[in-house]
Order: sequence, then structure tokens, then C-alpha cells
Amino acid sequence: MPDTDASLIDYLKSYALHPLPQHALTRAVYWLTRQESALTPKAIRKFAKAFDVKMEDAIEPDLNHYRTFNEFFTRALKPEARPIASGESDIASPADGTVSAIGDIDDARLFQAKGRDYSLLSLLGGDGAATERLGNGRFTTIYLSPRDYHRLHMPLGGRLIRQTHVPGRLFSVGPHTVRALPDLFNRNERVIAQFETEHGLMALVLVGAMNVAAIETVWHGLVTPPQRNGISHIDYPAADSAAPGASAVELARGAEMGRFNMGSTIIVLLENPAVWRSDIQSGDTVRMGQLLGETR
Repeated sequence: MPDTDASLIDYLKSYALHPLPQHALTRAVYWLTRQESALTPKAIRKFAKAFDVKMEDAIEPDLNHYRTFNEFFTRALKPEARPIASGESDIASPADGTVSAIGDIDDARLFQAKGRDYSLLSLLGGDGAATERLGNGRFTTIYLSPRDYHRLHMPLGGRLIRQTHVPGRLFSVGPHTVRALPDLFNRNERVIAQFETEHGLMALVLVGAMNVAAIETVWHGLVTPPQRNGISHIDYPAADSAAPGASAVELARGAEMGRFNMGSTIIVLLENPAVWRSDIQSGDTVRMGQLLGETR
């Protein structure tokens, strides 16, 4: 075994997923979580209790209010529940979750876990221009557990320039798999949103996983499913070059940009050589809007 922190249990739990029909199971979850049933309230209550889901920050804290499991899972929060870092150079956390990794992008490679790194070019679906710009920047990886808030927000304000969908597997992105499975984030299905900001290029990588039945962005809607066979790109022009009737997509820091429909991972990539907060380390819990660092 390579020199990692992964245990034998980590390997057993991770590699047991290889033979499973991941997409078929995940699409079944997609269907089930959108059904209205007399059993739905009971299922939601059991889930909330099992994962210790805190509802006091939700706009609708009453579990009986939600008609489907997906409505509950993608619940909105009260605006005041997540103050957004507001300094001109502040980088806000895009999500509630746990920091899986945080640091530098070193010669277009990112740290996954002890003994494991992976290619930025592969992560970005072979986008060489974006890789060149981001190849010596900064990154952070945030894992969203089932109990977390599952809407995703902008770390910096910016203008959308490209959305990319990369098909792939749907391995779990839990900590045990991150430690055990090489190139995990490059193997899994993902949606990449690139933004031009006042501080350079920013890419947000929304990584799919087992039972992540859908990934959405606010400008496109549902990106996956359906499953696609090849990498696809959509380019978004600036306002002065958009087609008649079209408008540029510009989002402020803290604005919602997408959502997962079950727990997963978001990776923030910055061209700017940002300075991360020294008191935030791998394994720390963060909340959406919290200050992660500052651009230079």
C-alpha cells in the first residue's frame, strides 16, 4: 500500500463500491427523493435525527412542511443565519462543510490526502487555458456531509465565462474514500463553473458522488442527470457581446450559484495567490460565508 493515512477499513469501504451500478442506484435515489408520500415526513424525521440536522437556521424549520425529501435536503436558510465575509479582498466559504484540503496548487497538481495528489488539467476536463492560469494558484476542498446545508455560494463576486460537465464514476467522497482512492475527484462526475473576478480566474468544481442524484446551477438549472458520454462546454459571453435578448451571468460574493441534492464536495480554485487563514486546517468545520482567506 502507498504511504497514506488510509487504513485497511478505508480501503475495504472504498473499493467495495467499484462493482456497484453507481449511476443506476443514484438515479433511483433521484426519483425516490422527489416523490410525495405519506411516508415522507417520517423518513425526513428519522434522517434528521440520525444525522443531527439542525433546523433552527432554516427559513422553514418545521420538518412536516416538506412535501418531498429533496425539498427538505435543499432547504433554504434565513439570510441572517450565514453572514457573508464582506471585505473587498475577502474569500468567503462557498458551503457549510468540512475542509478536506487547503493550500497551494503546485505545478498544476492539487493535494488530496497524505501520499495522494492529482492533476489540475484532468480535474478541469482537459481545459489547458484554465489550467495554465490556475496552475500555481490556491485551492480548498470542502466536503458536505448529509447533515449540512446543501446550497452553494460564491466565494468572490464574478462573471461566469464557462460551464463544463465531465461525466464519470460516482464513488463516495467521504473522508475514507479521499484517503484511500487515488485520483478520486478526477474519476467522479463533476460540473465546473469558471468565473472572471477582479482578482483573476476562479473555478468552482462541483463533484458528484454516490446518491448525489443531481447537480444544479442557478443559471442553467439541472445539469446532471441525464448522464452524458463526453465532456461538454458552454461558454458565456460578456454583456457587451451577448446575443440579443441574452444577458451575462454575474454573481456577487455570497450569492447562491448551485446546489447538490445529496452530500458531496466543492473545490474552489483561484488564480490569485491568496493567503488562507492560518487557523483553518484540514478537518476543520466551516460555514457558508465564513472568511477563509484574502486575495492579494
